[in-house]
Amino acid sequence: MTPHYNFADLFELAAAKVPGRTAIVDDHTRITYADLDERTDRLAHALLDAGVRPGDHVGIFARNCVEWAETMFALYKMRAVPVNVNYRYVEDELRYLFGNADMVAVVYQQEYGPLIARSRDAQPRLARFFRIDDGSGADDAALVPVGYEEAVAAGSPAKDLPERSGDDIYLLYTGGTTGKPKGVMWRQEDVFFALGGGIDAFTNVKVTSPTALSDKIDPAAPGGLVFMPVPPLMHGAGQFGTFRALFEGNTVVYVEKFDADRVWDVVQRERVNVVSVTGDAMARPLADALERRKDDLDVSSIVSFGSTAAIFSYTVKQHLKDLLPEYCVMTDAIGSTESGMNGIRTVEKGDGQKEGITTVQASADSTVLDDDLRPVEPGSGVVGKLARGGNIPLGYYNDPEKTAATFVVDAEGRRWSIPGDFATIEADGRITLLGRGSVSINSGGEKIYPEEVEQALKSHPDVFDVIVVGVPDERWGERVTALLQPREGRAPSLDALREHCREHLAGYKLPREVFVVEQVPRLENGKPDYRTAKSTALELVGATPA
Repeated sequence: MTPHYNFADLFELAAAKVPGRTAIVDDHTRITYADLDERTDRLAHALLDAGVRPGDHVGIFARNCVEWAETMFALYKMRAVPVNVNYRYVEDELRYLFGNADMVAVVYQQEYGPLIARSRDAQPRLARFFRIDDGSGADDAALVPVGYEEAVAAGSPAKDLPERSGDDIYLLYTGGTTGKPKGVMWRQEDVFFALGGGIDAFTNVKVTSPTALSDKIDPAAPGGLVFMPVPPLMHGAGQFGTFRALFEGNTVVYVEKFDADRVWDVVQRERVNVVSVTGDAMARPLADALERRKDDLDVSSIVSFGSTAAIFSYTVKQHLKDLLPEYCVMTDAIGSTESGMNGIRTVEKGDGQKEGITTVQASADSTVLDDDLRPVEPGSGVVGKLARGGNIPLGYYNDPEKTAATFVVDAEGRRWSIPGDFATIEADGRITLLGRGSVSINSGGEKIYPEEVEQALKSHPDVFDVIVVGVPDERWGERVTALLQPREGRAPSLDALREHCREHLAGYKLPREVFVVEQVPRLENGKPDYRTAKSTALELVGATPA
């Protein structure tokens, strides 16, 4: 069977090279490549026997665990499409996802069974349920589920599944920061080159064949690198951390849910080499926990610590640089589910990028376009939209209107992904990210990007976390308002925060008011929940939501 740029094929190539090597470790299980390969074959056959067909959409509703990854690869092997389900969803949100994604089956941890039972009628085709036993004892009898292990045991281990293709679909539901989640559809070949390791992040060199990654695996080596993608698997950062590791014959380690102390305990136990997180929501608690326990923890195995999907603030970067081994390489990467990677940079100690938003080396096919879809002249200072051409998504599932707005064609017929982030391009070709246009603040005609103000506030020693939004203002149209979570025992004043921010921001960007909150609203993947933050801020100032 000819291998393709297909996730199942890429995994099987690695499994054939190092069958006895540990593939995945979670809170309860350790599994080798050979066992993972066989169990995913068996599960693929069990799903086919249950009536799931190639092209069908199947939800995965669970926290990080081996079964999540097994289900994902089993579906790719049989050419069905996994759908990531956010385990924080309430009934209304779940009903929307079931309906929009056209699911025919769900593989779920038992604790979520009652919620699925209340929501399943939103999708008439949803008729097959596979339960992962989690010890919760939740009543899911209404679903008449098949036990997950029962399904794996009953499925055939035969390697007679249909030949796959690089055209097979990868679907990831994303968003929720400012509206309902959207299902981004990719060809697997395209997303492999955009996010899955098909292009070297620093040199922009593409691999030349589907076997290129597995060819580099040394089967005589006792093991590969140990990766820990900390984000949840229902988020793209968790999935692509898994893909990258397994395609190269390495080991993936999961923690079921984020807990800073638990992460460091597992890093020490498993001798983790590569840690990936999503921005300050994970990095700041990790830095604080490591500071508190630095004399008792051995983190000398870490050679790489990176943030994807959400950038670090300057203070957190420097704090971690002080705590991690000197040889540890720290990186920031920017991008989105709609575009793939747009750029990356290596974080250096005291590198001077204290103010503003991260400037990165542009990735392959990434640039900044003006309103006429023409590339902005490097060094001109013109603000445009971050864009990526080349390997980009097909569009949003079940949403042709949003597809047309985000994936556009220029006058020369080139197709671009433009998710909505504003940016500039420097004279040397690097990209400076300014922020998402949909959450920008218009104050007296000046456009203010919340991320820039957030970065300045986070550099204050009394600030643990913050989100900035705009609220109505009679004179200026909108004014800058911050929801701020202080460090324990600290109570920074508005005047002190404004004075601190003056070192980094023009006067019109300074926060006009700050509301102290117990916890800043964030999504499970660590990204800011601007929708909730905006609603909260409007309530606090006594304004009526739009």
